[in-house]
Amino acid sequence: MATTTTSSSLLALPSFRSNCSQRPSFRVRAQISGDKATSVEPVNGSVSVSNLPNPKGSEVNGKVKFQREDEIELLWDDGYGSKSVKDYFAAAREILKKPDGGPPRWFSPVDCGQPIKDAPTLFFLPGMDGTGMGLVPHQIALGKAFHVWCLHIPVHDRTPFQGLLKIVEDVLRQEHATRPNKPIYLVGDSFGGCMALAVAARNPSIDLVLILVNPATSFERSPLQPLLPILEMVPEELHFTIPYALSFIMGDPIKMASIGIDNQLPAGIKLNKLREKLTNSMLPLLSELGGIIPRETLLWKLKLLRSGAAYTNSRIHAVEAEVLLLVSGKDRMLPSQEESKRLHGLLKNCTVRCFKENGHTLLLEDSLSLLTVIKGTCKYRRSRRYDFASDFLPPSKGELDFALQELLRFLRNAVSSVFLSTMEDGRIVKGLAGVPDEGPVLLVGYHMLMGLELGPMSEAFIKEKNILFRGMAHPILYAESDSTKEFGYMDWIKVFGAYPVTATNLFKLLSSKSHVLLYPGGAREALHNRGEQYKLIWPDQQEFVRMAARFGATIVPFGTVGEDDIAELVLDYNDLMKIPFLSNYISEVTRDTKEFKLRDESSGEVANQQLYLPGVLPKIPGRFYYLFGKPIHTKGRPELVKDKEAAKLVYLEAKEEVEKCIAYLLKKREEDPYRSVVDRLSYSLTHLPENDVPSFEP
Repeated sequence: MATTTTSSSLLALPSFRSNCSQRPSFRVRAQISGDKATSVEPVNGSVSVSNLPNPKGSEVNGKVKFQREDEIELLWDDGYGSKSVKDYFAAAREILKKPDGGPPRWFSPVDCGQPIKDAPTLFFLPGMDGTGMGLVPHQIALGKAFHVWCLHIPVHDRTPFQGLLKIVEDVLRQEHATRPNKPIYLVGDSFGGCMALAVAARNPSIDLVLILVNPATSFERSPLQPLLPILEMVPEELHFTIPYALSFIMGDPIKMASIGIDNQLPAGIKLNKLREKLTNSMLPLLSELGGIIPRETLLWKLKLLRSGAAYTNSRIHAVEAEVLLLVSGKDRMLPSQEESKRLHGLLKNCTVRCFKENGHTLLLEDSLSLLTVIKGTCKYRRSRRYDFASDFLPPSKGELDFALQELLRFLRNAVSSVFLSTMEDGRIVKGLAGVPDEGPVLLVGYHMLMGLELGPMSEAFIKEKNILFRGMAHPILYAESDSTKEFGYMDWIKVFGAYPVTATNLFKLLSSKSHVLLYPGGAREALHNRGEQYKLIWPDQQEFVRMAARFGATIVPFGTVGEDDIAELVLDYNDLMKIPFLSNYISEVTRDTKEFKLRDESSGEVANQQLYLPGVLPKIPGRFYYLFGKPIHTKGRPELVKDKEAAKLVYLEAKEEVEKCIAYLLKKREEDPYRSVVDRLSYSLTHLPENDVPSFEP
């Protein structure tokens, strides 16, 4: 049996009988960088992928002992940015160093390590290169959430498209038979996207989640089509120029080189680092594509691509799988954006995210971790149905850094938030010491204009208390109907724990002893009219008290002020409804939200959840202030569950406490010598960077 040992991957190498007409008999060897090999016997002639050990572990008495982590910790290291396209080329070189002439096979990268408990299996189907190394920048993160296996198609392999489908199908069917209640993920990159769709069409009964990255189903409309006859005439001695030229069509070298460069660096230093990576490593590496894809292989892959796209398009109507389609805005190899609209209309359950600044090789370019995208689109699940509580994976340190620097940097710097809390004895102190560390805790408070208080508040809880509260959000955030939607702020809210606001979901979160954020005023309070700032617009019913009492949760009322310090509301709902074209648009959006049946038993303005973008004028920034009031304990008070009058008294107590917090902050902020951004900047220039800008004394 032929074996290959590499330093960067664990290879599962099948051994075929010489008689190709017979069903192949497999014996799998998983060999780790010179360690003793472990073997897995064949099951019905197929590779038992789910039973192969993952590569991270320690050897005891000649046996590999593995340890499993049950959960991912908050701010875990996802490794994104530590691997780049340079590592991709190194891995590709290593795997192609000793061509064995064998058939396609599966391998699990060592970087993936051991996943969490009950992790689903993810199979990666490569693009035209066939190496299976296209997940290199994402392997560490994906390995925490999935059992990861990648398909490697050797350079000299000439298996036709349907033969490749058979290889994928065999492993999928065995995985499904082994774990029938688990979803199976197929990540298809370019040509691999065709394979993923074709396999899904042929296996509608298997629970598949397809992650398609610029799928090559639009190959017939590719700008490469006129070049195919020319490529066939290029002599062998000039072939090295073809992959070099194609590399600039397939991907963006600048975006590739940008992986791992800290966005917080000054612009000049960033440009110098980018120039060094381009000239010293990126551009020389591109010339190696000629070794990865020799002339005959390139011609074969292009023919394979054409036949695969035609085969897939003829069967795409049969796809029942859940699909996440990732497309690049600067794909010069395929018309991916145009194709995304076609696929979104054809596929029954398709979500689209567009990355407008990326090229064809999206997974090898500087964008986002693939796991972040999967989490932000709510596609990560460990059973047949997505569960917002049990399937949630906490944000990594890299995700927090990105959110703070790319999404919230201006707001954080502008408002320089001040946090206060109330101790059990009634003392108001700086920081969040008054908020209980142990859950369940229900935070209820005032929703500032457009929810501007959320970002700084989430950051404070993570950094000071190492707690990620789960915010109850309007279900409209989870609606998917746009084929050109970018991965943006709404997706990041989900990455950081946003949860559709329903009684069932609140039940699940409190039962798991979480810290939960709830705004009783909802969208109506966040999108209030002129003159309504700091006015609580809460319903009459005690919506949350009895639920909190059922689990003995601590209710923490809080107030926030500062919206009037950064913006002035000039066009509210009533004003916008007087403008005909805006009125029609708002009415249409509001009509769509009625399907979510929020507070369908409520009456009055709080039940009227209009969603719109108000007209505001920015001001010279002031400051945000937060005060968390005295905790209200429901533990040991069983009467609150059944006695509506007793629950109503607690509800009114919480509401009154929020109003007191707001009144306190409005008064005390007048004593803040650094309320103005100008004064805060002056203070920062004369003090060490790590010194927080002071405020009033509570």
